[in-house]
Amino acid sequence: MVRAETTMNTRTEAPSGVPAPPETGRYAGALATVTTLFFMWGFLTSLNDILVPHLKSIFDLNYAEVMLIQFAFFSAYFVFSIPSGKLIDWIGYKKAMVAGLLTMGVGALLFVPAASVPSFPLFLAALIVLAAGITALQVAANPYVTVLGPAKTASSRLNLTQAFNSFGTFLGPLLGGLFILSAAPKSVDELRLMSAQALQAYRLHEASSVKLPYLGLCLALVVLGVIISMANLPPIPEAQRTSGSSAAAGSVWRHRHLVLGAVAIFAYVGAEVAIGSFLVNYLGQPNIGDLPAKIAARYVSLYWGGAMIGRFIGAGVLRKVRTGTVLAAAAIGACALVLTSMATTGHAAMWAILLVGLCNSIMFPSIFALGVAKLGPLTGDGSGVLVMAIVGGAIIPEIQGGLADHIGIQHAFILPAVCYLYILYYALKGSRPDASARA
Repeated sequence: MVRAETTMNTRTEAPSGVPAPPETGRYAGALATVTTLFFMWGFLTSLNDILVPHLKSIFDLNYAEVMLIQFAFFSAYFVFSIPSGKLIDWIGYKKAMVAGLLTMGVGALLFVPAASVPSFPLFLAALIVLAAGITALQVAANPYVTVLGPAKTASSRLNLTQAFNSFGTFLGPLLGGLFILSAAPKSVDELRLMSAQALQAYRLHEASSVKLPYLGLCLALVVLGVIISMANLPPIPEAQRTSGSSAAAGSVWRHRHLVLGAVAIFAYVGAEVAIGSFLVNYLGQPNIGDLPAKIAARYVSLYWGGAMIGRFIGAGVLRKVRTGTVLAAAAIGACALVLTSMATTGHAAMWAILLVGLCNSIMFPSIFALGVAKLGPLTGDGSGVLVMAIVGGAIIPEIQGGLADHIGIQHAFILPAVCYLYILYYALKGSRPDASARA
């Protein structure tokens, strides 16, 4: 990608060997088309926040067990990111995006048999397939946007497309809460008093609420795949790795700012997903919001909606302010808000945790922009490394689930606070490309 911070007056510069295209409207259509992909995977990812309380109730799971939803989903990023980078080298950005969409369609379709059994392991399998397709989209679309236009506006451009990703995450909990959390769940005591036959009938009835939403998403993904396959998306050969450029570029792992950026992505996604995953249950706590699950789901949309608003604002701010400076400010704000929520109760704790979404807004695109700076023909492989680090969304929520089971859900938020402290370090120091990489 095309972002570096070498001096106070240099906000961006093109990766080595990659000429910056002129600032024209020639890429507007392609950018608009690719932006729909950001919306779609944001929508699907945020639905996990609805699946967590829904499946927790249906299958009588504790926090650590139900966090296997996020573990299965985000582990796919670790497994499929590097292969997705190789897929781009093989078939190009456009075909990789189509392959990702069709794979997502298969994953969404698998929710129907998972709900028909119903089976928690089958739900996890469907999530893995769905996430494998999203991984291919992430690896292809993020670097494609950064090179689809002038280098100096790359961070701004990626924040703008990520804003539509956040629009998807804003709508997901709203619609998911409406269609999936349609009835008040039974309490744990009620479930344990049921006979085996009655419990199976209850689970079958409750699980069936996911069938129609995910079947509709399957059809939408297939249609979008067809549209992308027919769209005029210009190739970006300068950002693709070829046999001739591979030897000259060297190993992607020698770029320190990329490796530390991967850790920052791990921390950011882990913190964001952990907070979002616990929100419905957290806001339902008597000392926090005492909200029923269906009402709490609407507040989850505010959490993701804050990220959407922040990204639209960030797209403008990052044209004038260094990415590292903006990222540092966001990390400080997020950490302070999490600690505030942990130290208070009632509305103060509730709104403090919801406002973390606003601080999260510019983090992913900014870290991504800083991480793939100066990679040139290694851009695709560097993107694979960064997207692989999204596995933080699998590991950190799972650890927080264990903490919540042992020290309580409110105190468990100390883990995201630590994550934001590392992001602060990366923004101020770790994101600077080292001299050997620049050479």
